[in-house]
Amino acid sequence: MHHHTDTIIALATPQGTGAIAVLRISGSESIRITNLFFRGKDLEKQPSHTVHFGTIRNSADRNSEIIDEVLVTLFVAPKSFTGENVVEISTHGSPYIVQKIFQLFIDYGVRPAKAGEFTLRAFLNGRMDLSQAEAVADLIAADSEASLQTALKQMRGGFSKEIQALRQELINFASLIELELDFGEEDVEFANREQLKALLANLTKVLQRLLDSFRLGNVLKKGVTTVIAGRPNAGKSTLLNALLNEERAIVSPIAGTTRDTIEETLLINGIAFRLIDTAGIREATDTIEAIGVKRTLEKVKEAALLVYVYDVAETTLAEAQQDVLTLLTPTMDLVVVANKIDLRPDSQGFVLPQTMNNPELRLTANNPADIENLKQTLWQTVAYDYQADQTLVTNARHYEALQGALQSIKAVQQGISQSLTSDLLALDIRTALHYLGEITGEITNDDLLANIFSKFCIGK
Repeated sequence: MHHHTDTIIALATPQGTGAIAVLRISGSESIRITNLFFRGKDLEKQPSHTVHFGTIRNSADRNSEIIDEVLVTLFVAPKSFTGENVVEISTHGSPYIVQKIFQLFIDYGVRPAKAGEFTLRAFLNGRMDLSQAEAVADLIAADSEASLQTALKQMRGGFSKEIQALRQELINFASLIELELDFGEEDVEFANREQLKALLANLTKVLQRLLDSFRLGNVLKKGVTTVIAGRPNAGKSTLLNALLNEERAIVSPIAGTTRDTIEETLLINGIAFRLIDTAGIREATDTIEAIGVKRTLEKVKEAALLVYVYDVAETTLAEAQQDVLTLLTPTMDLVVVANKIDLRPDSQGFVLPQTMNNPELRLTANNPADIENLKQTLWQTVAYDYQADQTLVTNARHYEALQGALQSIKAVQQGISQSLTSDLLALDIRTALHYLGEITGEITNDDLLANIFSKFCIGK
């Protein structure tokens, strides 16, 4: 059985050959054990946050064979990521060298770290709360400026502070409600009900704002699944190529050229749009095209943003509107692109009552100015209310906990309106506190921690 007091080791850099590799060791014995194999300064006498040049030998014998010349960085407890003594050994990036040093420590009793164990120890040792620890994984996975900044803000405690402030306010009133239970026979009220109502109203407002931010937070974290759909020869592939500024999709006047989906990522103002070019929607003329049309419809169902493209010279407004009604789902954003407007500059605009707020762009796909306008429209559609300093919920676990907290707060509000007794109010307040505590890790269990940290990479 593994214990969190063991000394652990893992490769902190990617597997494979490279210029350097970094082995990370954490635990109370990490500096002492490293010192056995290191020839240079006495590491046990060196201050924290210092780097030392020397060699790693293949045993504790001072005259044993050199494995590699290395740099050893020391982080003395508690001034380290994990809160324990931490050593990072920078070696040359040969997999053979890395394996020899790794095995050297394993043979001495240091055990391989489990996925996310360094960050788990940071949480257990009070270096960060649970939501901050989860943000570490988001930071590593960030693939856009927006997802990077969102993860950094959460890792630095922006979201945690807001949750902890809400929880503390509720705890203050909960303690008064609990006090009333001790004087149940005397029918006294320590918690002013009007002040409690005002607090609950504010909590409801803040929790709802955080819940509403999840849609945008998820977009910034994972990117926007954007399907480009329309009839054959509407200009979908031309549009994809223009957005990417490269010949990614085959463009041909022959209808049905695109038989399968083509997926690429486009960054617009820091947000990743995962563009999917699809087969044209029509009655297929052969089996392969039929498969392509089927896949198109499947991809559309998964999309967060639908870019519907139609040829103003070949498609009537009635046909275009029917296509959109068929494809659009209630949770999907929509941008309508009236393409080849140079061929029919006098064509009517697109009207769809249910989506009057969704923009229509009249453009020509090979016009750079039109494409730039489309990019900004795509960004505005999903991030129109995005502010870099706002608190966003990006984690599904946090979203579910916030939902539970909001339901409990509403139950307290209903209880007050019905003049329920203090013990029943206290029960719902405790439930709300429990949900908020789950987010930051003040209330947790081993199964939850195992589930969260198993998704981390080994070495972090």
